[in-house]
Amino acid sequence: MAGTLGYDKQPLPRRFDLLCHRFLSLRNFVATIASFLPGIVVPLNPLLQIEATVFSWFKSDSRRKQIREDRKYLKARARRLLKSYLSSDGPRKQRYYEVVAGAAAACQPGVSDPNLENSQLARATAEAALKIVKLRERNKRDGNDCVETLITDAYATVAVAYRRASAVYAVDQEMQQLGTAAVHLLTMATSYMAAQSADITPRDDSFD
Repeated sequence: MAGTLGYDKQPLPRRFDLLCHRFLSLRNFVATIASFLPGIVVPLNPLLQIEATVFSWFKSDSRRKQIREDRKYLKARARRLLKSYLSSDGPRKQRYYEVVAGAAAACQPGVSDPNLENSQLARATAEAALKIVKLRERNKRDGNDCVETLITDAYATVAVAYRRASAVYAVDQEMQQLGTAAVHLLTMATSYMAAQSADITPRDDSFD
């Protein structure tokens, strides 16, 4: 399957690090020449294009690694939870809302930096959820306990949802679709819990 989807391990070309080093050396050399010859225009655009290409290779390789890891730890769990949710009735759906919303709340990064973008927050939340899934698997929290399995699956679903939100799955149609379903469930779960909180919050009308 990995070969079909195009996510089999593809190591970077040999001596790629040497290529990067030579490129940076060339770029510095051209910049130095330009500083000594202010009257001569040195074409830097081709070098900037090469630089963008080099770093896009690194970004693409990192994205493929993330997708492979998500397929290993998250895909089956998120799909199982989503299928169970779709086949459940109304009262049971509320149980899924509660556990998914709780998992999402537990993974929110404890930062208040206004400079952070939504994509950065999404990546941080996804990483936190993935770490919890790995930890629970390592500690064998599931076993034959359906509740513990549901909790771990909920963290996996949250991780997939936030991976989708951070555009990691843009190059993988299958994971993109799974992520979209996870985002929809997370949105409904958050809305449900917000509505529940509003219903139980006492109104300040005791003196009316």
